[in-house]
Amino acid sequence: MYVVVGIRFKKAGKIYYFDPGDLPIEKGDFAIVETARGIEYGQVVVGKKEVTENDVVLPLKKVIRIADENDKLQVEANKDAAKQAFGICQEKIANHGLEMKLVDVEYTFDRNKVIFYFTADGRVDFRELVKDLASVFRTRIELRQIGVRDEAKLLGGIGPCGRILCCSSWLGDFDPVSIRMAKDQHLSLNPAKISGLCGRLMCCLKFESDVYEEKADQVV
Repeated sequence: MYVVVGIRFKKAGKIYYFDPGDLPIEKGDFAIVETARGIEYGQVVVGKKEVTENDVVLPLKKVIRIADENDKLQVEANKDAAKQAFGICQEKIANHGLEMKLVDVEYTFDRNKVIFYFTADGRVDFRELVKDLASVFRTRIELRQIGVRDEAKLLGGIGPCGRILCCSSWLGDFDPVSIRMAKDQHLSLNPAKISGLCGRLMCCLKFESDVYEEKADQVV
């Protein structure tokens, strides 16, 4: 068994497990941890608990320390820098004539890398753009192409139900959604009625799918 804490780096983001060591860390605290992307700042959303080896990815990385006020100020400064980087990148994309839409920009906590999220209909040769951006920001550059569902998660919005999108407010992972789920729930198959802002089938079709399947099995 392993003692872990669950940390989330973005609102409605995926939860990752870390080894808290002897730190007096509790749910709700903010922490500094080492990730594959570098040093990051996240919130503890799952307090200390024991899990089996099958529930974690080994080797477990340790929580470096509990975050303090200076770390919070660093995060806010990174967000401001990311807004400026967004405008600069948009200009560079236009200068290079690339068919891509910039969605979001994010700095890692330690400013070791700046990540540009974009959507595009196909593959984009952005090698010259990366060189251009690297000469401006003097740090590691990553351009990450995302899908329309990820775009909706990053940008947020209001769904047809009148509530904030599930993907941007609480849904950590995207589950597969099929047209069969709409059929089983006797919903209209009009794409305009069963599609979300992203243009894909609404994630909420999955929420009640198991209940409908269970009822169908009982009838049989």
